[in-house]
Amino acid sequence: MASFNDFANLCLALSQTQSRLQIAALAAEFLNRLDRAEAPTAARFMVGKALPQGAEKPLNVSGRAIWKLAAEIAGAEDQAEEIFAAATDFGEAIEMALKLRAEIPEPTLTIAEVERKFAEIAAIEGRNSRRLKLGALRDLLLRATPLEGKFLAKILIGEMRHGMSEGLMLEALATMAARPIAEVRRINMVEGDVGRTLVRLAGPGDGPSLAPAAETVRSDGGDRALPAGEAPRPLKPMLAQPAANVADAFRILSGPFALEHKLDGARVQIHSGPFGIRIWSRRLNEITSSLPEVVEAIEPLEKRRAIFDGEVIAIDPGGRPLAFQDVMRRFGRVREVERMRAERPVRLFVFDLIGLDGNLLIDEPYERRYAALAELADSAGLERAGRIIPESIADGTRFFARAIADGFEGVMAKALASPYTPGARARGWLKIKQARTLDLTIVAAEWGYGRRHGWLSNYHLAARDPRRGGFVEVGKTFKGLTDEDFREMTDRLLALKIEERRGVVVVRPEIVVEVAYSDIQRSPQYDGGMALRFARIVGIRADKSADEADTIDAVAAAFDRQALKPLDAP
Repeated sequence: MASFNDFANLCLALSQTQSRLQIAALAAEFLNRLDRAEAPTAARFMVGKALPQGAEKPLNVSGRAIWKLAAEIAGAEDQAEEIFAAATDFGEAIEMALKLRAEIPEPTLTIAEVERKFAEIAAIEGRNSRRLKLGALRDLLLRATPLEGKFLAKILIGEMRHGMSEGLMLEALATMAARPIAEVRRINMVEGDVGRTLVRLAGPGDGPSLAPAAETVRSDGGDRALPAGEAPRPLKPMLAQPAANVADAFRILSGPFALEHKLDGARVQIHSGPFGIRIWSRRLNEITSSLPEVVEAIEPLEKRRAIFDGEVIAIDPGGRPLAFQDVMRRFGRVREVERMRAERPVRLFVFDLIGLDGNLLIDEPYERRYAALAELADSAGLERAGRIIPESIADGTRFFARAIADGFEGVMAKALASPYTPGARARGWLKIKQARTLDLTIVAAEWGYGRRHGWLSNYHLAARDPRRGGFVEVGKTFKGLTDEDFREMTDRLLALKIEERRGVVVVRPEIVVEVAYSDIQRSPQYDGGMALRFARIVGIRADKSADEADTIDAVAAAFDRQALKPLDAP
């Protein structure tokens, strides 16, 4: 059985390597030394995946919980601030803490043991699940050397930071299997997991090598038939690139395209067939039992083996859509589902069809996929988002303006000739949203990790509270600034420092920044009860003082404006 210590040392070597070719070569060499049972696991671990994508239940283990366990094991609870200030990332902080133990264990963990333990932690459910999960994780950390602990933590939080991305892993697998990279990417699109991709490339046999196998996924679309006897497995969702406006969409897509309303809901992928109906989230976690009304909506089509891409929104008793976090309260819920269904019902909108009658449709143009979707949806009474095919920029701009006026996030532009590219942010789909900004004050900042080590970079954003005085936090962000901006902002914030605790520097509220965001959601985490989603700094308002920043009332008004009118199916 392969040593997890060997894996940790490989990851250390990867983090010290600058060359993409050398990183891929080191990974390939290591994987080729493993047997076929452990190589897929090691490939997943290298890209920060604790368990196979789409097959796992969430581990639900936070970075805070990992740190607390490591600090308790090492007796380092009182040294957290010093450790985090010295560490370049979270994993190194765990390593530094575990080095403080009186006795360092010998490396005995194997890759297979670690995967089994992760699976055990993910499977724990019920009233005492948190305590049991942390107990199992504690057992794992007790056996881990400091270096092993570092990479256990990195895998668990999904931030390896050693240069091995999923794309580079596919390049390594292509080299190992002597396959064209386009073919390997295609396999990974269908498999949705680098470990399963490795298995598919290896083919039958007992040896460790990824020598060329007879079976393959052809890049010409010859893999369109779905295996009839296998349980359904989700594909990664196709992603969209941003565009500034409708005119930009005409320029980029350079051919006929559709515009459809962009719903502020949660992405779902639904499979129907002899196995019943199964639902997966955007992150490929199965959520079937959480959404019985979605299952019921698809039931009329259960005999058709199909794969739908869609969006689920939460609605109030009057049928009006609620905020994003309301639908997220339904995802992953296994208890009191019927009560939540009554309190927070959901509506399904389908917008693509990526499989039908046992065949994948990902190579078919969007125009044909949508025509098949419309036929199925109409026969079963499924709802679709509002949609047009604009004939001119003016036509599309009017549709966009109406969408914004009706409270939608914006529109999606989809080239009629575009294939469905799982997991890829392809140019065939564009998202066009209205810019939303607030002028907020920085009231605290956190010391950064990795490339941002040594800089204050995660800024606590606050709105002015004119009634009670002071400021109310509504979110955090480290996005939008350049390295030079980070350096300058660090100097400015340190000059305003009031106190520092656990890596957070509290500052006098003097710096005002313009913050763009996608929307505002209710949040018990903040005193104001609201939080910005996808916040990023778009400018530093040197022209504004803190008493000119937007108020919490302005944030609340922006939140209220998000309420959508009742949605009508096209």
